[in-house]
Amino acid sequence: MPVAQVRDVAARAGVSPATVSNALNHPSKVSPETLTRIQAAIDELGYVRNDAARQLRAGTNRAIGMIVLDVANPFFTDVARGVEDVLLDQQRPLILGNSAQQPSRETNYLDLFEQQRMDGVLITPVGDVLDRLRRLRDRGTSVVLVDRMTRVKEFSSVALDDKMGGRIAVQHLLDTGRRRIAFVGGPASLAQVKSRLSAARRAVEQHGGAELTFVETETMNAGAGRTAVEQLLALPRAQRPDAVFAANDLVALGALQALTLAGLSVPDDIAIIGYDDIDFAASAAIPLSSVRQPAHEMGSVAATTLLGVIADPGSSTVQHVTLKPQLVVRRSTGG
Repeated sequence: MPVAQVRDVAARAGVSPATVSNALNHPSKVSPETLTRIQAAIDELGYVRNDAARQLRAGTNRAIGMIVLDVANPFFTDVARGVEDVLLDQQRPLILGNSAQQPSRETNYLDLFEQQRMDGVLITPVGDVLDRLRRLRDRGTSVVLVDRMTRVKEFSSVALDDKMGGRIAVQHLLDTGRRRIAFVGGPASLAQVKSRLSAARRAVEQHGGAELTFVETETMNAGAGRTAVEQLLALPRAQRPDAVFAANDLVALGALQALTLAGLSVPDDIAIIGYDDIDFAASAAIPLSSVRQPAHEMGSVAATTLLGVIADPGSSTVQHVTLKPQLVVRRSTGG
């Protein structure tokens, strides 16, 4: 069946296409009787207005694009929900893209959002895409960085204090008597990994008598955590770590599985702490200690910040909002 068009609605209602357009966009300009006839024609024909085409003709698109590192990570799902809750109140749709930590996929989504003339883009970058984001901004799309602390003056950002998070995670392990700590996560080029690792190293250096080993992974999922711990368990017993600080909870859960399958006791043999405090952390077979990120709040603040930039694109005011992490102690570190 052919898709009903405005001209079809106009013919059925006995009015001009311009009157139908006014009824859809400026109903106050149309008499109640005419509105009733047009609505009856719309219902009868099953007409659905094409807002996307209308917005593109006008040179704008009220939709907001968002690119996250890993849509399979519940942390980013919670961030996206925070964004969505704000946008729903503004009747703005959210288009979610998953870079999967791959620069090529990130670029493809940025191209798509530019082609669709999105009003705004929220992005957790894989790498250095600042030049690409500048081009996007210069063509009329506002940009806010999410889960990424930045000193770049031209883009607002909302992030967690990852250095504080890395410090409190390692300090907790040191306070429980751990001295050989393995930091597991990657790739090392990710800003979040860099910050958490540098803070972990500094905490170990300041303590004295402890050491930290970095086991880099290609991705940050449970499979990467299992593989990394299997590598650590292949070391001579005296060289094995007595604690694992995982760059996120998915890696930590994979590490926990590998240790359990190897017949080791957590935390007696090796303690584990993760990062993000996703829902699965508390419900694991051995509840996982973690550094909690306020994911939903991060998303809502990011969306609110972006809407402010969209409303005043010429403003020179740039906001950098830094949220604080919280240590959550559970059985995997002896809590």
